[in-house]
Amino acid sequence: MNAFTSGITISAIEQARKTIDTKVLRTPVQLSASLSDQLGVPVHLKLEHMQVTGSFKLRGATNAVAALSDAEKQRGVIGVSTGNHGRGLAYAARAAGVRCIICMSQLVPQAKIDGIKAQGAEVRIVGKSQDEAQLEVDRLVSEEGMTMIPPFDHRHVIAGQGTLGLELLDQVPEVETLLVPVSGGGLISGVAAAVKARKPEVRIIGISMERGAAMHACLKAGKPVLVEELATLADSLGGGIGLDNRHTLAMTRALADDLVLVSEAEIAAAIRHIYWQERQIVEGSGSVGVAALLAGKIKTTGPVAVVLSGGNIDMTQHHRIISGEGVDVTREEA
Repeated sequence: MNAFTSGITISAIEQARKTIDTKVLRTPVQLSASLSDQLGVPVHLKLEHMQVTGSFKLRGATNAVAALSDAEKQRGVIGVSTGNHGRGLAYAARAAGVRCIICMSQLVPQAKIDGIKAQGAEVRIVGKSQDEAQLEVDRLVSEEGMTMIPPFDHRHVIAGQGTLGLELLDQVPEVETLLVPVSGGGLISGVAAAVKARKPEVRIIGISMERGAAMHACLKAGKPVLVEELATLADSLGGGIGLDNRHTLAMTRALADDLVLVSEAEIAAAIRHIYWQERQIVEGSGSVGVAALLAGKIKTTGPVAVVLSGGNIDMTQHHRIISGEGVDVTREEA
């Protein structure tokens, strides 16, 4: 399948960039001296965790809300989220004067729930997985006529996330390898579509966690499959890709050059490194690219760029990790 049959072309991403230009930040890039020394090539960190809502999700949500009709805006928007999409959608909806409901599972950390409520959205906690929370979304779409804006498998969302790729190429035109966190695939689909259209030789590597990596399992199976959602430090990467996935599985298969998994210990080591060496506070999900580099799982001979995709971590948990405590969410959530 051609990755662009979904209509998510470079022109759609360029239009999204114009649409959201004044509503999101152009996040900076920082050269990492420590990682550059370790790898022997320049390593650039894309500080997307410094986005207004603390993650890249604001890009796609803002583009999707802007595409709503007046009637759809009047009925309100709804979405399912592991945290960051909900926060981005809540922010974008409030800025547009649109009612917003976010449905979440019991696995979502309280800090992310509080962050969404602070943006004025209503939060509903349903079940123990994104799939169970999605049932409440489907009910409200059917009964109240609300418009669902999903976290990844949506043309306007993917195009919005792709703006990060255009931005990165402006900032690091010499990049040869790009590391992108992967959950449902909206970010890597959009970024890879943008980057490959402009510079097809760039190697795009998706990074996910070992525990519950849905996209990895679906790529291996060759189709969408159900994957158990497990407790992990990379909580924002949890959840499935949807059994009726229309866009991101095909785009990730066509555009990503590889997908690498990292362990819980490697994610914790990355969170510590990013704090003590890079002076940045980044959540587990946003740290997986650095985790892969530190673990020696990425081989490259040229400049590397790493997307630090989010910073919405519980600060008590962050303090424990950077202090060297062995935080095991697999036991604490049991």
